[in-house]
Amino acid sequence: MFETLTPPPQDRIIDIMGLYAADARPEKVDLGVGVYRTEGGRTPVMAAVKAAEARILQAQESKGYVALAGDAGFHAAMRGLILGDAVTPERVAACATPGGTGAIRQVLEMVQRLTPQARIWVPSPSWPNHAAIIGHLGLTQVDYRYYDVDAGGVDRDGMLADLAGAKRGDIVLLHGCCHNPTGADLAAPDWVDLADVFAATGAIPFVDIAYQGFGDGLDEDAAGLRSLAARVPEMLIAASCSKNFGLYRERVGIVLAVTDLGQARAAAAAMLAHLNRQSYAFPPDHGARVVETILTDAELTAQWRAELDAMRTRMTANRRTLAEALRAETGSDRFGFVAAQRGMFSLLPVTEAQVAQLREDHAIYLVSDGRMNVAGLTAETIPRVARAIAQVLA
Repeated sequence: MFETLTPPPQDRIIDIMGLYAADARPEKVDLGVGVYRTEGGRTPVMAAVKAAEARILQAQESKGYVALAGDAGFHAAMRGLILGDAVTPERVAACATPGGTGAIRQVLEMVQRLTPQARIWVPSPSWPNHAAIIGHLGLTQVDYRYYDVDAGGVDRDGMLADLAGAKRGDIVLLHGCCHNPTGADLAAPDWVDLADVFAATGAIPFVDIAYQGFGDGLDEDAAGLRSLAARVPEMLIAASCSKNFGLYRERVGIVLAVTDLGQARAAAAAMLAHLNRQSYAFPPDHGARVVETILTDAELTAQWRAELDAMRTRMTANRRTLAEALRAETGSDRFGFVAAQRGMFSLLPVTEAQVAQLREDHAIYLVSDGRMNVAGLTAETIPRVARAIAQVLA
């Protein structure tokens, strides 16, 4: 059977992880892999998570299955965190998944089963796994303009012009905040205009929100999503707890489907549970239980919010400091967009060859498209990274 097997192409982010691990240079800097790191280079377990786990250890009396869609308490806690009071709970079907990637997969598989002719509109650029999953499921992808490289921001006019061509039943993928890979986010008026586009075209928004709390704050980062949910009849949401709770290896994700009341919600919930059954049956519970424990306890929520605020503040400071260092090294403001963007990532205007030069000559690791994880920077490495970027671009 395996003699005819051709290995699939290596994921470029996984490839960077391997190259970095094999590099023996002590001065190497990892700005490629999308995980949060402290000034000391660690990806820590949050104190609120440890406290929640301690409570669970003492109180939990069974490791028996919960439900195909996961625990209802987790659903409610995440619905509140993401949607607030934008829509009534009775309109929302929920399903726990293994991470945000699992949520994206379940949403797209539901689309493939219900409306296989639907086109999936994807911002250009986007997280590479979006396209990979769409292609794997045999769905049709249409790219729409999103990022203006010269301005370092959203190509608002291009985006709206392209999406005006969507048709009823098409799915439009949006990043809820902290756009991956660019860091360029939609502004409040953009979300209003998008709601008008959906009303005119009949397309359905699909919001991937993987970094809530990493941009401007928990409520601020969900404001656009909430304003859209309040205005559209249907909406799909995939969310992850990997970044804002630091639960990377616990694989905590959720699908929220905003529907009409009654039968539509019940049908969506049943379909999502069915998809879980067909792929991995019961979703993992430990990480979800940690999240629920934190979000339903005022003391733990306050502790978690304070830790998340500190993480966000550090990344924002890294952005500002790097932009200033690049201004000093290049004598221009061409990298001012780095300070203005939000979240973990920015997309540097470098070629794949220049990324290779940064890696080979300076031991600085980026993804091949120039995506940089600002959480990987430190006060010690920022001057050297800025100097290396300026030299490579000179």
